[in-house]
Amino acid sequence: MNLYDKCASFTQAKILEEQGFYPYFRVINSEQDTEVVVNGKKTLMLGSNSYLGLTNHPKVKEAAEKAIKKYGTGCAGSRFLNGTLDIHIELEQRLADLVGMDAALAYSTGFQANLGVLSTIVGRGEYLITDKLDHASIIDGCRLSYGKMLRFNHNDMDDLERVLQNVEETPKLIVVDGVFSMEGDIANLPQIVHLAQKYNAQVMVDDAHSIGVLGKNGSGTANHFGLTDKVDIIMGTFSKSLASVGGFIAGNEVLMHYLKHFSRPLIFSASLPPASTATVIAAIDIMESEPERIERLWEITRYMQKEFTDMGYDIGTSCTPIIPLHVGELMTAFKMWRMLADDGVFINPVIPPAVPEHDCLIRTSFMATHTDEQLNIALEKFKKVGKKLGVI
Repeated sequence: MNLYDKCASFTQAKILEEQGFYPYFRVINSEQDTEVVVNGKKTLMLGSNSYLGLTNHPKVKEAAEKAIKKYGTGCAGSRFLNGTLDIHIELEQRLADLVGMDAALAYSTGFQANLGVLSTIVGRGEYLITDKLDHASIIDGCRLSYGKMLRFNHNDMDDLERVLQNVEETPKLIVVDGVFSMEGDIANLPQIVHLAQKYNAQVMVDDAHSIGVLGKNGSGTANHFGLTDKVDIIMGTFSKSLASVGGFIAGNEVLMHYLKHFSRPLIFSASLPPASTATVIAAIDIMESEPERIERLWEITRYMQKEFTDMGYDIGTSCTPIIPLHVGELMTAFKMWRMLADDGVFINPVIPPAVPEHDCLIRTSFMATHTDEQLNIALEKFKKVGKKLGVI
């Protein structure tokens, strides 16, 4: 027996590869746009999280090039010691202003941002209360903390209150996704805030899929509901609407100061590269100066939700540019992926444990830069494949 035995016994992916149904780690040979090149074939991208279509914007690319010329390609150290640049400070102020918080702190990845805050601020005898469909980075951040994690059924406010009643007199943090990345629905933040006030809890919102999508100028879920002053912590990523890589935590100055000195994923990781930092600043500039991008994104969202529903697809509780198509069995999802891929459409099949058994889905997501022609071409292909597989 050795540590590699478990690796050798994992054969499912190899079997799917041999059968032609392995949909992961696909190699793209082009920039991230509404169309990409996969294995030399032009493919319509309906699986990207670049909601505003900024990854190839000329101003974004220019900002990255200028940053490399001035600062080089990396910082060669952590933020704590020798890796803090003036543009890191500029970015953090822009992020704080964007989401309406006093201060912000940038991390090298969004995953690290969640690990960094949750593992640091919740200690022994305290509680983390999470939605059962929260992102994996939230779950892992909770596991790394010394607090106890309690979970409530997805967007079920009665179940959340049940959990809160059991820990009424103890420090606790409710942590939810603003927009849930697979379901495409929005956290019931008004009721969450109400219950948090009733039971003396604090609230953190993961806005990874909300920045650039919800709120004024894409400022996120709390702004969308007019509840910014009722939320304690906002987390966000740079790898979706903000066209880069990295993440941030926003809140009050006291929290940011504490994280700077105790958050291990920040202190012991190399800092965000200059090009990535400048890219995010440029993306925020565009997001704030071109509100028509977000308007177009929502025009596309409403159109595709209606068309998919009218066609007979079950889109569940989706109300954002993430539109899942519930197709049932695992092999149905893989077959649908294969047929659409062969027909030039890039989508993402989602299978257990990310979703319940027998409720697999095809995750589609849309960009503000998709054209009407591209959308209608895609709809025809979804209609043909859906009928052939008996999904619609």
